[in-house]
Amino acid sequence: MDLHLIFLYLAILLFFARLTGDIFAKFGIPSVLGEIFVGVLLGQSVLGIIPLNDVMRLLAELGIILLLFHIGLEADLKQLKEVGFSAAAVAITGALAPMVAGFLVSYYVFNFPVITSLFIGGTLTATSIGITVRVLEDLGKMRERFAQIVLGAAVLDDIFGVVVLAALFEFSKTQEINVNATLLLILYIGTFFLFAPIIGKFFAYFISTLSRRLNTLDFVPPVVVAIILLFAFAAHEIGSPEILGAFTAGIAFSRRFTIPFAAAFQADRQIIHKIEESLNPLIWLFTPIFFVYVGLQLNLKAIDFSSLNFWLLSAVLFLVALTTKLLAGLFIKGTKKEKLSVGFSMLPRGEVGLIFAEFGRISGVYDSTLYAVIIFVVALTTLLSPIVLKTLLKEKGGDSYG
Repeated sequence: MDLHLIFLYLAILLFFARLTGDIFAKFGIPSVLGEIFVGVLLGQSVLGIIPLNDVMRLLAELGIILLLFHIGLEADLKQLKEVGFSAAAVAITGALAPMVAGFLVSYYVFNFPVITSLFIGGTLTATSIGITVRVLEDLGKMRERFAQIVLGAAVLDDIFGVVVLAALFEFSKTQEINVNATLLLILYIGTFFLFAPIIGKFFAYFISTLSRRLNTLDFVPPVVVAIILLFAFAAHEIGSPEILGAFTAGIAFSRRFTIPFAAAFQADRQIIHKIEESLNPLIWLFTPIFFVYVGLQLNLKAIDFSSLNFWLLSAVLFLVALTTKLLAGLFIKGTKKEKLSVGFSMLPRGEVGLIFAEFGRISGVYDSTLYAVIIFVVALTTLLSPIVLKTLLKEKGGDSYG
């Protein structure tokens, strides 16, 4: 693809993503839906103006990596620790319930083969952490207790999803699940999550010390971006999502993360303020590209809306996708509203569900009808969640979104 065309696509994408997001927000609709809508409209589903390409995918990845770094930077670690048990319970329920229910319905009701049923169950386990945190942050709810539960659960869900996907993809090729390889992957991810923030904290101290010696803060933003990308790369190398690396890097630079018995190894507040001030414009620029890319990935033309079998399969799998995630919200202490907020926050499958669908298609596990059903269910969960959350979390007297 010619480079000058990429510039044109980016110009169209950025302009319409911001414009449509703001228009949606003006009418009380989550702006993230406006950005996804732009992707659907300009992509393969409708107009076909902007094709999927590696440059867009790279920029989208950069957007979600920067967003998760920002979330890690702002995370209330004390509250995250306090809700750790609840987050784990939500994550386990929110992953296992869709997996088991999706498999049972697919295998016993629709008589799909074992591997196909496992892939359907695996696809339904996914939670798009990017969509969830963006909606909660836009609503100004990220500091609330239920949001911290959702954040912890969504991160754990992402890890679980990667492990399940790796195991299922291997199973589709060999018809055997390699237990040792799966356990080793879990060990690698757990070790990374444990030690990465500590290593990152020493990076932060190094930057802080160097800035004092050089008497300048100008080098801080590029060095921090380099560290974010390094952590994302390291996370990928051990088989974990890149966003986990970015999230742990954010935690490392957070004011609220301290290493026991090493209080001296902290970055200056001035450094952290410089990081926030410098990276916010990048986050505003690149994050919408990610959500537009989610829309670009959806191919609604592949769906035969006249097929009765399509609607039956879609209705049943969507019901499973919805009820099993709402079930996860029951495992927290709180009001009915908080329980529902957790459940609907875990609902969107987004890009994670699309990755599962694509792996299923590549492996030959999904035929064209089933692939279309999965795409449709992923789209429904992705679009429904922000709308319901906006309604559930709306303050009395009205609030602005975006």
